[in-house]
Amino acid sequence: MTTPFPFVAGQVLTAAQLNDIQALPISDKTASYTLVATDVYKRTIMNNASATTITVNNSIFTINDVIQVANKGAGTCTITAGAGVTINTSGSLALAQNGGGYLLCLAASSFLFFNLGGGGASYGTATGGSSSSITVGGLNYTLLTFTSDATLTVTKAGLFDVLMFGGGGGGASGRIGTDSGGGGGAGGIVQSTLYLDANCSIDIGAGGASNTIGLGSNLTSAARSFSAGAGATGPTSGAASDKSGACGGGGSGTGDQNNQGGAATNSGINGFAGGNGVLSNGSGAGGGGGVTAVGAAGSGGTGGNGGAGYDVSAFIGGSALFKGGGGGGGTRSGSAGTGGSSVGGAGGASGVAGTAAAANTGSGGGGGGGAAGGAGGSGIVYVRFKV
Repeated sequence: MTTPFPFVAGQVLTAAQLNDIQALPISDKTASYTLVATDVYKRTIMNNASATTITVNNSIFTINDVIQVANKGAGTCTITAGAGVTINTSGSLALAQNGGGYLLCLAASSFLFFNLGGGGASYGTATGGSSSSITVGGLNYTLLTFTSDATLTVTKAGLFDVLMFGGGGGGASGRIGTDSGGGGGAGGIVQSTLYLDANCSIDIGAGGASNTIGLGSNLTSAARSFSAGAGATGPTSGAASDKSGACGGGGSGTGDQNNQGGAATNSGINGFAGGNGVLSNGSGAGGGGGVTAVGAAGSGGTGGNGGAGYDVSAFIGGSALFKGGGGGGGTRSGSAGTGGSSVGGAGGASGVAGTAAAANTGSGGGGGGGAAGGAGGSGIVYVRFKV
């Protein structure tokens, strides 16, 4: 008998149900799967001959929730942290066939994974990019940093932690004498622990030029594809549609009904939307969305600030270092917006072009103040493994 979880107020249980309180229903999966809130009341079991993932996203579970997972397929199933999520374990997040364990939710974005055995994989080793030795949380890692297209050469199969940003969108141009351009949206962020057993191509997404969407960053092999989407530029003054991407571009400060900020394709996971501009010529444009916050809306003659970026020091160690900030909105009649987390490009004041975002930040360019928008920053890929 299966206990009828979740219980509801006033429900009466039979003796048989009480005696069988731990008999959770089995939820078979045959492809990579993202956990949902109701999986607390199930046993999620993967069954696939190829490598798969079970992903845990932010703000899905509450403190003390326990989620049981297992793998009965021949392919390794890796428990994977979504953007902003941390999963700690003294064992392994990779489950070989017949392996299993359970996740304990400590906070909306923090989990412990108890691996109950079954031949979990250990960390692998690889070369490529720029190599350095780091210590994070008392653990020693080798960090590989990729700022241009290259190959990740896997010398030992196993687990690898990956953090990547796509290219940021270029800031929108403003029409001379009338409009201000919205800030560019940051490139998307993705973070996960992957099982890799073959060399992978690393493609670094380029930042977008003025009025241009950036390019995504990718890690690919014959058996694996892992991507961070690109940031969008803001709606161009006089254009009929907005621009959306991993992070949306800010809306223009304009009187032509085109002041809406662009949407984020995965808002709250990979990135956030851009802020709206003021519906009036010469007013403040919206800031581009960042990877952790929406871009601010323009207000009167003030451009909106870009959305905040993400501090990568939690992944690479060291002092605070932000990536993925949105670009600031331009203005024709007042103060321009600043870039998100001091990484995105600043908006241009009256008659001034927006500032370009720095290379390999994945940040958006600043919107133009009746001039050209600034270019977005190119993406970056970090790969680390324990030593």
